[in-house]
Amino acid sequence: MSYAIIGFGAVGQALARAFARRNIEVAVASRRPPEAFAPQARAIGSTVVAKPLRDAVEADTIILAVPFGEHREVAKVLPSWEGKTIIDATNAFGVPPEELDGLPSSAFVAKSFTGARFVKGFNHLIAATLAADPIVEGGHRVVFLSSDDEGAIAPVADLAKQLGFAPVKLGKLNEGGALVHARGRTWGQLIFQDLFKKEQ
Repeated sequence: MSYAIIGFGAVGQALARAFARRNIEVAVASRRPPEAFAPQARAIGSTVVAKPLRDAVEADTIILAVPFGEHREVAKVLPSWEGKTIIDATNAFGVPPEELDGLPSSAFVAKSFTGARFVKGFNHLIAATLAADPIVEGGHRVVFLSSDDEGAIAPVADLAKQLGFAPVKLGKLNEGGALVHARGRTWGQLIFQDLFKKEQ
């Protein structure tokens, strides 16, 4: 399984740290040419590899960590996203609901990625929290996952566990998933909730 993070701002770098901590190779890409941020990537860890966007999207599993409005530009890179899993870590805070056709923001984003399996995840924590070691005494930091494709959640939950997090499934995007979606200028109730799950 190959992984990529698209977007190398605060959230993208925080996620790259999570991969580096576990020595899992991950490609990182942004609007900038890879040589512009390769030193930052290398400083995070040897398994974090700066690549051009077109190369990074060859990965099996892609975490979308760009500002919400940029998802369409990423989606244009491939004509079809068949066989790929997209993890949507974006937030649409401040975007009027009518601009999203009344859909949860992830369902709206999913329309641009034709053929992809689509999961909302890793979006509810601020970057500094996401960058910190998710394992604390007696527990693992929770990440919430939601999708309209039940089968897509399992491999993303496995990745979350590999990274040291405790995945909690919220069901469909417009059901439990609504708790981690911003709507207009209102944050979902679980956004910013820094929770831990104790070892069983």
